Amino acid sequence: MAFTLPDFPAKTIATKTTTILQVPDNPKTLILEKCRTTRDLNQVHAHLIKTRLLHNPNVANPLLESAALLLPNPSINYALNIFRDLEKPDSAAYNAMIRGLTLKQSSNEAILFFRQMIEHLVKPDKFSFSSVLKACSRLKALMEGQQIHAQIFKCQWSCKHEELVNNALVYMYASCGEMVLARRVFDGMSERSTITWNSMFSGYVKSGFWEEVTRLFREMLDMEVQFDGVTLISVLTACRKLGDLELGQWIDDYVEVNGLMGNANLVTSLFDMYAKCGCVDAARRLFDRMPRKDVVAWSAMIAGYSQANRGKDALSLFHEMQKANVEPNEVTMVTVLSSCALLGALETGKWVHSYIKKKKWKLTVTLGTALVDFYAKCGCVDSAVEVFQEMPSTNVLSWTALIQGLASNGQGIRAMEYYSLMQQQNIAPNDVTFIGVLCACSHAGLVDQGWAFFTSMTRDFGFEPRIEHCGCMVDILGRAGRIEEAYNFIKSMTTKPNAVVWRTLLASCRFHKNVEIAEESLKQVVRLEPAHAGDYILLSNVYASVGRLEDALRVRSQMKEIGVKKSPGCSLIELDGVIHEFLAEDSLHPDLEDIYTAIDHIMKRIKLAGYVPNTAEGRLDAEEDGKEASISHHSEKLAIAFGLLKTTPGATIRISKNLRICTDCHNAAKLISTVFDRVLVIRDRNRFHHFVGGTCSCNDFW
Repeated sequence: MAFTLPDFPAKTIATKTTTILQVPDNPKTLILEKCRTTRDLNQVHAHLIKTRLLHNPNVANPLLESAALLLPNPSINYALNIFRDLEKPDSAAYNAMIRGLTLKQSSNEAILFFRQMIEHLVKPDKFSFSSVLKACSRLKALMEGQQIHAQIFKCQWSCKHEELVNNALVYMYASCGEMVLARRVFDGMSERSTITWNSMFSGYVKSGFWEEVTRLFREMLDMEVQFDGVTLISVLTACRKLGDLELGQWIDDYVEVNGLMGNANLVTSLFDMYAKCGCVDAARRLFDRMPRKDVVAWSAMIAGYSQANRGKDALSLFHEMQKANVEPNEVTMVTVLSSCALLGALETGKWVHSYIKKKKWKLTVTLGTALVDFYAKCGCVDSAVEVFQEMPSTNVLSWTALIQGLASNGQGIRAMEYYSLMQQQNIAPNDVTFIGVLCACSHAGLVDQGWAFFTSMTRDFGFEPRIEHCGCMVDILGRAGRIEEAYNFIKSMTTKPNAVVWRTLLASCRFHKNVEIAEESLKQVVRLEPAHAGDYILLSNVYASVGRLEDALRVRSQMKEIGVKKSPGCSLIELDGVIHEFLAEDSLHPDLEDIYTAIDHIMKRIKLAGYVPNTAEGRLDAEEDGKEASISHHSEKLAIAFGLLKTTPGATIRISKNLRICTDCHNAAKLISTVFDRVLVIRDRNRFHHFVGGTCSCNDFW
């Protein structure tokens, strides 16, 4: 027979919003359904104390459950007060407290309550075990979880066979990264729901076991087990990491056939998978079909373009996002900054920075590092340093971004100073940090220090030199004119040298006019991979630098004979937030007539200052009298002319180029900087060139 509360006098329990006129037979119904606010609960609580009904579990437990779990704003402290007043709390009372504490992110206290429960000889049930295991999962408390697992085995009843408990065990082990133990529990279960499978998928994803995710999913398909959108999102994550386009497309077909296009999270995972697998256009088609796009969807698509090196498309989509009045989040802004860094889109990136300040966002490590990297890659070194100094906290990635940025902008000494400061603050470098440090030594001409860092990297920090580190050492030695030493270093490398390393040596030979090693370097490059036109041009320039003009022309002719074509030069310049793209000898830009007129004017002015066109840099198929016109229409010269036309006097002109800047354009840019009194910042494929007053930050070595 159900316990019934005595009749309340009419309107005894009343609030502005709730009046209890009739008491139902079931007290749980009264408490759980009528107590909508803390004030309602207080009044019922007071009545139960007054009538001493609080000592009856049928009445007290619903009151405790409401306080700990069900109120719009549950109060754990209030629930604790109720719990302390109970003479003999049973398992239901403990369960309510354990669940409430776990929900309130007080998982340590939840585990303590479970221990107290055992100590007071209160028998736990399946809800006790599942709740405390959830607390262990949140804390990644493996030892406590294993102790509770042992407690389950000690129970001489069916709890250890309960699906609810086993689900919690699988989830706990998976959350702790113990996938072997999770799988052992999983395989021992006689019945497994979709939730159980999803716990396994989630654990494999968190642990980065991508092959296990796809293998388990195929097992799931073979067993004809029902799966859901959560399952597919985990599998798509694995497909993205593995580049498993075939399985990803199967899921795409499944989503289409089963009418799941309305699941925004699932569709976002789908086009994210396509983007990461290099099918950005397929991703965009899915994105465009989404009826409602949240900030996650927009951010994922922007990231897809950015990671595919399609920065212009990424920024274009970001502008569409703004027009759609979708508020960006930190992930969006980090991705947009990455695209701005890729393109050298300074104005757009500065707008992002202003937006962050306006919204008073916290300058997190991720966001701050993205800003540092962006400013450095746009050649604004002082701004990069300023952001770095404003960051409330930094990590090795932040320091590395700054050191690399300073080094690539020709400020090697300053980069070394920050590396020393990094060590003083006990922040351990990673292997990428050493690439930045070695680049800094190269730009600063610090050969001995470079050797010291190269040795220290392995001796003091345990990093084995990667091919990138070896390439840096070749660059350090080559810049210093120690060509023979650089050559011997390559021959003694434990890691097999790649074409990039030999190409680095070839560039050094051009600067220091070492014909013999230049010939050997090109031979090795051609052996390892199809040579670029730039490789042949470097050797041609070496010949020309020592007066062997016939050999220089022979190399150029050889390029033509074997069909080696120079990739078309492409330069980007941003004005008023718009990216303008120029190709060599461009014929498409709407302002070309004015640009070519400006080019003629520029060439005349710098010739008066001593410029002599290097026609060897002209197109191979151009007639001799057309070679000068060919080099004057290189993409970076067109971009410089456009910048001079469209910017105010004295404004810095910033250009990004897809290839190594040629010798002729480099010489011309130095003279333009002094004749027109402008700072030119050109980022080519290898490094930054800051042209100021007739000199370049690279010291004419690139």
